[in-house]
Amino acid sequence: MKKMYVACFTLALIAGCKKDSITTYDCTGVSPTYTVDIKPILDANCATSNCHSATAKKEGYDLSSYSASKSASGKSAFLGSIQHKSGYKAMPEGRAALDEADIKLISCWVQNGAPQ
Repeated sequence: MKKMYVACFTLALIAGCKKDSITTYDCTGVSPTYTVDIKPILDANCATSNCHSATAKKEGYDLSSYSASKSASGKSAFLGSIQHKSGYKAMPEGRAALDEADIKLISCWVQNGAPQ
């Protein structure tokens, strides 16, 4: 009985870890598209040869094309990581967060349905 209690307690601690909520921006007047606004940011910071390129796909993410980026954008880890939220792996890995303007652009792109 004691072992079962310890196992349940440990499981409760693990399950109790919370992730911060994803920030929702006021995107009034902000209509970023993948081709014009998002691709340059992802290419420079994410879709590099040893991270989230078509060949590397670190953590299973390919951010080198529109279709792959749109697919990734539907997962909470995408914005959670970019927004450096607690409970998510901060991206870009080992570097400072993107500037707030880029984070807002990417967030608005996702909020607006990730248009091409």
